[in-house]
Amino acid sequence: MLVAPHGFGHYWKTHYADKTFEHLYRWNTFDTCMLIPYFIVMVILAFYGIHRYQLVWLYYKNKKNAPKWDEPPARFAEGQLPFVTVQLPMFNEQFVIDRLMEAVCQLEYPRDRLEIQVLDDSTDETQTVAREMVERYASGAMGMPPQPIFYLHRTNRHGYKAGALDKGLDVARGELVAIFDADFVPPPRWLMQVVHHFAEPEIGMVQTRWTHLNRNYSFLTQVEAILLDGHFVLEHGGRSRSGVFFNFNGTAGMWRRQTITDAGGWQHDTLTEDTDLSYRAQLVGWKFKYLQDVECPAELPIEMTAFKTQQARWAKGLIQTAKKILPQVMKSDAPWHTKLEAWYHLTANISYPLMIILSVLLMPAMIIRSWQGYLQMLLIDFPLFMASTMSVSTFYLVSQKELFPKAWHKRIFYVPFLLALGGIGLTITNTKAVMEALFGVKSAFARTPKYKVLKKGEKSQAKVYRKRLGIVPWIELVLGAYFAWTVWYAVSTENFFTVPFLLLFVFGYWYTGLLSLLQGRFERGGSAGQEMHEKPYPIGI
Repeated sequence: MLVAPHGFGHYWKTHYADKTFEHLYRWNTFDTCMLIPYFIVMVILAFYGIHRYQLVWLYYKNKKNAPKWDEPPARFAEGQLPFVTVQLPMFNEQFVIDRLMEAVCQLEYPRDRLEIQVLDDSTDETQTVAREMVERYASGAMGMPPQPIFYLHRTNRHGYKAGALDKGLDVARGELVAIFDADFVPPPRWLMQVVHHFAEPEIGMVQTRWTHLNRNYSFLTQVEAILLDGHFVLEHGGRSRSGVFFNFNGTAGMWRRQTITDAGGWQHDTLTEDTDLSYRAQLVGWKFKYLQDVECPAELPIEMTAFKTQQARWAKGLIQTAKKILPQVMKSDAPWHTKLEAWYHLTANISYPLMIILSVLLMPAMIIRSWQGYLQMLLIDFPLFMASTMSVSTFYLVSQKELFPKAWHKRIFYVPFLLALGGIGLTITNTKAVMEALFGVKSAFARTPKYKVLKKGEKSQAKVYRKRLGIVPWIELVLGAYFAWTVWYAVSTENFFTVPFLLLFVFGYWYTGLLSLLQGRFERGGSAGQEMHEKPYPIGI
């Protein structure tokens, strides 16, 4: 458009202001069959997009309700701090458990009111490493006095993480229970920052904000970090401040033991046992609190296949929890806005199958809509696009502005890639997970590996934990090629306004597909990573 011989004005007049063929288009059956599902999908996605704007609004509207770690409404007397059990569930995490145990043993809390449980379900060398480290810290190590740390090992892994936590509770002495997954590094003051908020008798769980040890490791980890920041700032912040239900994230949080008991205990019939328990606890009347100003660093996945595994578990688990919990929420006495927010929260991943439908219909719909008239596209399609797509960029940029008020503008560069990766590139993997949840399919899932790789240039020594790739990356490459063709068609027909949107699909599918293949190149010809489990063990997420 910019290099046209007669300038942009001439281009606009000849392509969009020319009314020579106005009113010549007539509806037909094919166009109807294409456009009806297209608009249904766009409208549904627009509602979920508007919900993101609503979360931003709730976050700022209720800012005065944000609790601060150093301003609890009540405090325990110095000699009356409650007994705390710290649980460390792990499965085949030999590369990160030393970092975790060192951090937990340095937590500031009276040792006569603290115990640490290492809940190890490992089947590899992690057993030996973990047991030896527990013995070292129990007898005194690294200049520290003997620590109240205990090793519990299961061989049957019944219930997976939920089963391990439940088994630990059988012998736990704590009134409060803090949980840290293997890839987390809680700071020394974490317990003291959180514990006083349980002086309020109605508080059943306190969640803290995840930060990222290896945020700057790669382009992928930068994008992952922003995606998680959106969840931990605006989703948790907006929900908790407005008093609706929100969830424990499986780690970096503390429970009142009585809350777990009253809610029916840990259950393992969904892949997100943390969200499941959270909703059951809030339904029986316990209050949750989110401390955004308390940070707990963790390691981000450095490989695309590991990132996909995490997201698939989330997608499937939340839909499973929706099927299980939403009927109870809707029948409860909770306010209508709490029920509505629970619906949006637990069903959000339904957008991934809808994106697959949109991917298929986008090209024919674009052609049909151009014949119907560009004014209609501007008045109808563009507002739907703004609601469904632009809400994503707004959502994550606001989260960066909250966390990095002086440097948030540097993250604008990542916005197109957030759209391409988070909204498009994960659609194949997460659609499969969502459909399995909807139809009750029990499938094998690869666990999420953690490598203790934090800095640029460091190489992983944990290739044994890599997973096989399957056909998904090839499907992503094919879809990327399809959208590359749609870009060519849009350019050849001078429909330039659709090109930026179509390029997001090209980049999203090609980036996830190619990165999955390139990062999995080490698996060829060997058996590394062939181990599969019925359920991905939720290390980190």
